[in-house]
Amino acid sequence: MQLTFLGTGSAMPTGERMQTGLLVEDGDSRLLVDCGSGVLHTLARSDVGYEGVDTVLLSHHHLDHVSDLLPLLKARWLAGEESLTVVGPEGTESLVEGLLEVHDYLQGRVDLTLREVDVGSFEVAGFDVDAIETQHSMPGLAYRFGGGEGDEEDGGGDLVFSADTEAFEGMAEFADGASVLVHDCSFPDEVDVSNHPTPTQLGESLAGIDVDDLYLTHLYPHTDGEHDAMTESIRDAGFGGEIHVARDGLGVDV
Repeated sequence: MQLTFLGTGSAMPTGERMQTGLLVEDGDSRLLVDCGSGVLHTLARSDVGYEGVDTVLLSHHHLDHVSDLLPLLKARWLAGEESLTVVGPEGTESLVEGLLEVHDYLQGRVDLTLREVDVGSFEVAGFDVDAIETQHSMPGLAYRFGGGEGDEEDGGGDLVFSADTEAFEGMAEFADGASVLVHDCSFPDEVDVSNHPTPTQLGESLAGIDVDDLYLTHLYPHTDGEHDAMTESIRDAGFGGEIHVARDGLGVDV
């Protein structure tokens, strides 16, 4: 399985990080996870391009995770692609339908499939996915993507994406045993924040779990110049795996 970070930023643009978006590939299966502002541009710069991804999986409906949805639909239509599937938690259908009521000229341009999912297991675009509820300011889901056949003996495994969430014990249990965990770490320890974890809170919540590589994402401008300190805080709080600060365009073999 291959992971490409398309957007590692937040609702406050820095000029260097797009808003949230991940490209997950496994053989011929391709999935766009979240589609915040700027993600369409990063996707266009990839080898896959927006023509090569016909399914989007949303974690929740905050603007910095969905704002490029209709630009993606329009780009695919103009490129001659005929379909788009949007999958996400409860409210996804009404979200997209509402957007299309505002931009009604896009209605019927592609074969649009809308699907809602919940906590539990399901299949999306060829991927086996498990989901749990996050702890954030609006309902949302975190996702675990299972590795394909042969991944285990090759040293690969599962990929977990926390989406936007506070640090909590259930996420650690959900991610335990995964090869890669991509987790929200929006602010340094000095910022008093809810709905997102600080590095120390994150490290404490992940202490003792078996995860090879932790990638920090959803980074607000407050984290600029603080990456080393954030990494050290997570390590000091008890997480024993490798810690990385994600960046736009970074590719990871899972």
